Amino acid sequence: CLLPPFVYIPSIFQVSFYLRFISCGRGGLVQFECSNPSDFRIDAYGVVYAARTLQHSVLPASPLQIKASDTTTQQQWVTQVRLTPSTRSGQQSDQASEIAFPSRNTDSQLKRMKRDWVIPPINVPENSRGPFPQELVRIRSDHDKNRSLRYSVTGPGADQPPTGIFIIDPISGELSVNKPLDREHIPNFHLRAHAVDLNGNQVENPIDIVINVIDMNDNRPEFTHQIWNGTVPEGSKPGTFVMTVTSVDKDDPKTANGMLRYKILSQNPESPTSNMFTINNKTGGIITVAAGLDREKVPQYTLIIQATDMEGNPMYGLSNTATAVIRVTDINDNPPEFTAETFFGEVPENRVNVIVANLTVTDKDQPNTPAWNAVYKITGGDPTGRFSVPTDPTTNEGLVTVVKPIDYEISRTYVLTVEARNEVPLARGIHSPRQSTATVSIRVIDVNESPYFEPNPKLIKLEEGMIPETTLTTFTAQDPDRFMQQTIRYSKLSDPANWLRIDPNTGRITTTAVLDRESPFVKNSLYNATFLASDSGVPPASGTGTLQIFLLDINDNAPKVFPQEAEICEKPEPNAINITALDGDLNPNAGPFAFELAHRPSDVRRNWTITRISGDYAQVSLKIGFLESGIYEIPIIITDSGNLPMSNTSYLRIKVCQCDINGDCTDQQHIMAAGLGTGAIISILLCIIILLILVLMFVVWMKRRDKERQAKQLLIDPEDDVRDNILKYDEEGGGEEDQDYDLSQLQQPDTIEPDAIKPVGIRRLDERPLHPEPQYPMRSAAPHPGDIGDFINEGLKAADNDPTAPPYDSLLVFDYEGSGSTAGSLSSLNSSSSGGDQDYDYLNDWGPRFRKLADMYGGSDD
Repeated sequence: CLLPPFVYIPSIFQVSFYLRFISCGRGGLVQFECSNPSDFRIDAYGVVYAARTLQHSVLPASPLQIKASDTTTQQQWVTQVRLTPSTRSGQQSDQASEIAFPSRNTDSQLKRMKRDWVIPPINVPENSRGPFPQELVRIRSDHDKNRSLRYSVTGPGADQPPTGIFIIDPISGELSVNKPLDREHIPNFHLRAHAVDLNGNQVENPIDIVINVIDMNDNRPEFTHQIWNGTVPEGSKPGTFVMTVTSVDKDDPKTANGMLRYKILSQNPESPTSNMFTINNKTGGIITVAAGLDREKVPQYTLIIQATDMEGNPMYGLSNTATAVIRVTDINDNPPEFTAETFFGEVPENRVNVIVANLTVTDKDQPNTPAWNAVYKITGGDPTGRFSVPTDPTTNEGLVTVVKPIDYEISRTYVLTVEARNEVPLARGIHSPRQSTATVSIRVIDVNESPYFEPNPKLIKLEEGMIPETTLTTFTAQDPDRFMQQTIRYSKLSDPANWLRIDPNTGRITTTAVLDRESPFVKNSLYNATFLASDSGVPPASGTGTLQIFLLDINDNAPKVFPQEAEICEKPEPNAINITALDGDLNPNAGPFAFELAHRPSDVRRNWTITRISGDYAQVSLKIGFLESGIYEIPIIITDSGNLPMSNTSYLRIKVCQCDINGDCTDQQHIMAAGLGTGAIISILLCIIILLILVLMFVVWMKRRDKERQAKQLLIDPEDDVRDNILKYDEEGGGEEDQDYDLSQLQQPDTIEPDAIKPVGIRRLDERPLHPEPQYPMRSAAPHPGDIGDFINEGLKAADNDPTAPPYDSLLVFDYEGSGSTAGSLSSLNSSSSGGDQDYDYLNDWGPRFRKLADMYGGSDD
């Protein structure tokens, strides 16, 4: 089944030629082999290519054998191809291959038709130079022997876009290509051939024709990036992967046209060797092939990479280049080294957070990386941890800092041993040199320190009541500056009660007043005083100390009755007063207390009695059956229990009052807690003066208001002043006081001045809508006021007959003032009597203003 229908042989084999094979309908994968692989090669589609330029004189004499193997069944087929030069270059032979429609038996419909043939694909090289049209195949039907037929093809490339690529001679059936093909644009075409008679009747079933565009090497490889960036650690071993570069070729990757090979054209710099890297020619992976990568010497390499198709054939393949930039990354292969073996510094004593010295190092690694950043550690000379060495993040220096106070009197110098390392360990095989350790010599400067009291605070215990000029204790301070000859002087800094004095030279403390435990400056029997000790240094220094005096209590305060005021009912039952005593002293100089009524005045024991309840409480009650209401002061003698007891007569102020059933006083006034002092009397007098001033101001204001009111009344006629009888709600004119009105305007509305008519567009809110003016009666001029009633009655009848008036009683405006007035009319009045029959004499009884109305409507015609 391996048959070559035809062979196209160029005269000089500079491009590929192709053979077509029929696989007899097998669906397995067929692999092709050529007997002369040095001159020819064959791809997966059976296309044979010339591997090199061949001349007529070197054509092989023996036929070229092609072997096809089925990879599934392992079946093999062999055919021979004899190569002979053609008479024309770049053209096919005159005899084109022929494709015949499969035969059909038309004698009877009962006979089974033959199975359609499987038409092998037609292979057409891309980028052909012509001439065009170029014949590909001839389509023929067996029916063209006895009648004329017409052939046609359909499908993309023929009658469908892109149209005009393939054309067919309708008479001879020759299928031709009309222009060069581009496999990268369209790799194959699927056409369908038709055969019809002159009447357009189909005489053959359409057959499918597949045209494969054979790839030519017309595209260069293209790198996906023109510049590739990669990294590799310094000191990497040979074979360390660096990066992968990739390139693409638009040609068929199954052919040599699309098979790429990579290689390194150049390396810059060529240090330490010119071949530090190599590239996998198929995958584009770049690896190291030599040792000696050192970032400190060569931080970066630049490689020129070339990709070539035709499997890297430099003669026939097309190539392109790209740049690979490989950056050598840093590792910690260089330890930090101090710039000096010994560093010096000095610091005043008792100072903390002070930088004593700056330690500088050098490191060849990349700056500001963990392999360059230095870490300092004190390895000796500081057993108490008074120093630390943090790192300056900007300069990478070590800052020797004092973190605990240093005492010059204890140590005058410190010698530290400091070691420098990096944040990450050194690379394997790298050790720290001697230069990574340095010595720091620190000198301590003596300064004048403040004297200090010991102990501080100092506590002493004394009985209160110490007389003045009594020596209490000696409170002295120590000077820590043992190597300075200085004197200390003392002074008092704080003495709230001003009880103490200190000797400025010896620190002896004496009293200047009696010490009283009950003083408000004593808290919980403790009195605090602060003293200052100053030395004679330059500049002078001072320190403070606190003396705490714990005062022991003595019986120096007599007890007092509490409460000092109370209330009791006139009748003794069931009233009684519970009292106790207040003593400023502490136990045992306070309670229990002894309570007793005084013997004078004599009526105290006659009217009152006292009963002891407990050691601290007693009860006072009436002894007689009734005592008149009033305020009574009862003298009570109270004695404490101290050694040498103290007695005191206290007065208990008792208010005797009338009580209700609950035992509460019903009097409105309560007993005053104490007599009024000077401040209270002055406050009461000020309040009285302020109250009098306010009353005086109010009286002046009232008088001024009366004068203004009287001045206004002068403008009003006393006879007309009826404001107590008439309430004015809304005045829209002069009222009764306006005497300049003309009643003739009511009798003759047409006599109104034209200027008095309201302008068009200005209407009252209660005015009815604008309609054609109804014919209301015109009232003749008549002097008698009774004519107004007739006019109103006539207007009422006209309003009742007015179609524009509401059909119900509603508010109508009857201020009609002639033709053209925008005023409405009054509502219909259901009244049969006129105003002339009314009796207006009763208006005379309503006051002066209503007398005018009575005269107007109820008077004579005059």
